[in-house]
Amino acid sequence: MSALKSVFITGASRGIGHATAKYFVDQGWRAITCSRDQVPPECARSDRHSHITADLAEVEHLDVAIDQLFELVGDDHLHALVNNAGFSPKGDDGQRLGCLDGELALWQEVFAINFFAPVYFSRALARRLQQGEGSIVNITSIAGHRVHPFAGSAYSTSKAALWALTRELAADLAGLGIRVNAVCPGEINTAILSPGTDQLLSRIPMKRLGSPAEVAAAIYYLCSPQASYVTGAEIPVNGGQDVY
Repeated sequence: MSALKSVFITGASRGIGHATAKYFVDQGWRAITCSRDQVPPECARSDRHSHITADLAEVEHLDVAIDQLFELVGDDHLHALVNNAGFSPKGDDGQRLGCLDGELALWQEVFAINFFAPVYFSRALARRLQQGEGSIVNITSIAGHRVHPFAGSAYSTSKAALWALTRELAADLAGLGIRVNAVCPGEINTAILSPGTDQLLSRIPMKRLGSPAEVAAAIYYLCSPQASYVTGAEIPVNGGQDVY
């Protein structure tokens, strides 16, 4: 049995997911990442970073991802699951999609990635996480708590549902010794930012965007022994955006 701790991170080919994988590896963990895309060449790889390519919107891909994860982990325990994968569709001209916009199939795809994949992975990995005295961290969003000028209705409601799932999982898995929490980013400087995001800086007391590494640090904290009595919590990482 390896003494190396392992984390499984979804949606990790770029942005917050990639930064989180790097952060865990830098802390001495092994990171196994999963996304529909290959990890870009500019992302540094190491012998402690493995990647699984799977489209989490496709139900059959979820089983394949778990099978590949178990092959990579072998008999070792799993110590953390980070449900980070997210899909935020836009209109043809990049506009926000409200409740009356877009096909219902698009809503189903959003919920498949943002909500049902976390349900699936949390259930499928519960026993492995119990063995490793591990934890689950779901990546929610400030858009799950208020109407956002850029995030669409499907994305926002899926993230609100993910926070509710976090609470339910925390209650259900506490008896297995698994802690379940969420990190709730605000405006983070990633590739999915919409044009005009800089206009929101006036609403942020710290007057700047957050970095993916700052979100990764909060995720790591929740997976560390320092958070051993923290479960069912949602940590905002938004520069004080909730203050106003």
